[in-house]
Amino acid sequence: MEFRDYYEVMGVKRDATQDDIKRAYRKLARKYHPDVSEADDAEEKFKEVGEAYEVLKDPEKRAAYDQLGKNYKSGQDFRPPPGWDEGFEFSGAGGGAGDGYAGYGGMGGEQFSDFFEDLFRQRQSAGQGQSRGAGAGQQFNMRGEDRHARISIALHDSYTGATRGITLHAPEVTGDGHVITRDITLNVKIPQGIRDGQKIRLAGQGGPGMGGGKAGDLFLEVEFKADSKYRVDGGDVYLNLPVAPWEAALGSKVKVPIPSGDVELKIPAGSNQGSKMRLKGKGLPGKEPGNLYVVLDVQLPPADNDEAKALYEKMAEEMPFDPRAGL
Repeated sequence: MEFRDYYEVMGVKRDATQDDIKRAYRKLARKYHPDVSEADDAEEKFKEVGEAYEVLKDPEKRAAYDQLGKNYKSGQDFRPPPGWDEGFEFSGAGGGAGDGYAGYGGMGGEQFSDFFEDLFRQRQSAGQGQSRGAGAGQQFNMRGEDRHARISIALHDSYTGATRGITLHAPEVTGDGHVITRDITLNVKIPQGIRDGQKIRLAGQGGPGMGGGKAGDLFLEVEFKADSKYRVDGGDVYLNLPVAPWEAALGSKVKVPIPSGDVELKIPAGSNQGSKMRLKGKGLPGKEPGNLYVVLDVQLPPADNDEAKALYEKMAEEMPFDPRAGL
């Protein structure tokens, strides 16, 4: 997938105001509208412009895209880095490009590029239907929009519960039309047993209400930070445990580090590479706690000195072992 420079598509500078972007969109939409333009690529150009405007017109999407785009150029091979949008607030406002041109050819977002889908579709759809306000003609006493952001936590925080300081990046438009990002730090209570993908609701921390209406809520979607020891699947936790060949062959008792503390594990004699043992209820806590699975990773000692080489040679001579006997 290639990176798309939406500023280049719109023909504006990266520090363009929101009004500059709106004017550029209207000009290009008229130029490339397939009902007007005779160019062979008019429809494709019209879609590209609509997609670029969908991002740049929205201060939330634009702020997150600007952060990401610092390190990429148009046409460059691209995969979204893990956690690229962590901490950025999204209100989930959906829809197409707007300004009277969105209806052509299904331009409600359904035909946007894979680049857009990977970056924004999940964030956009996450908030749809969350905001509630007054009905038509009732502009006052309107509830504020619900907002959404993604945060990363350590696996240990789910085991114990914790309170953590979380920094969020809240975009806002200045009086002269530029988009800036204001950092907000909140103390967030991490519930014990929270799973990857679940949300923490902070009441009244979303968008402000209008005419005395209540503020919306802020929903923080949780993901676990990458951990070199553990892999999480729902409520279950997996640990690859390095063991020596004699521990697997002869059986042994070994100390195993798990997020809730060290435990002693009995390795049965004759265990093989990839053998899996279950520690019931030692996964993520909860009403129905998950399990922790220890997967054996048999490590071979290196033959890096004469004594080690002699031991391997003796094993080769005295042990009737053919690893390819079943082929």
